[in-house]
Amino acid sequence: MKPSNPGVLVGLVVVFALLTWGLLRQFYSMLPTLPWTAIPTTLLLAVGEAYTGWLTRARILRRPSTKPVEPLAVARLTALAKATAYAGAAFGGVFAGFVLRVLDLLDLDKPRQDAFVGGGSFLACVILVCAALFLEHCCRVPGKPSGET
Repeated sequence: MKPSNPGVLVGLVVVFALLTWGLLRQFYSMLPTLPWTAIPTTLLLAVGEAYTGWLTRARILRRPSTKPVEPLAVARLTALAKATAYAGAAFGGVFAGFVLRVLDLLDLDKPRQDAFVGGGSFLACVILVCAALFLEHCCRVPGKPSGET
């Protein structure tokens, strides 16, 4: 499995932001206000993934008072990290699209609230993607770089 490419993740954010912005130009008035609960939920997921990465790295490096980790568990955690990175990028793009759509409507109450919630949710998604990339990095097998003998 290859490591996640940050360029692809940024591309996902841009594509989903533009698609969301385009759709919201037509349908924004029919939608309810964005729920603020996405922010703490996403941040809790990010903390969980970062903590799991920290623990997994310690177990892979066989630090004192840690049990060795099963290789299949590491593979599952890596798959989780990759999936979370892509999903976080996609949802981050959706929230960025909301913010882009309401930038010219900030004098109204509902769009102003959507801008704050969308911006906070976008930042939470960026933190989630960073935590997923950290977990993916922590699941790598330590060893010599391929150029060394």
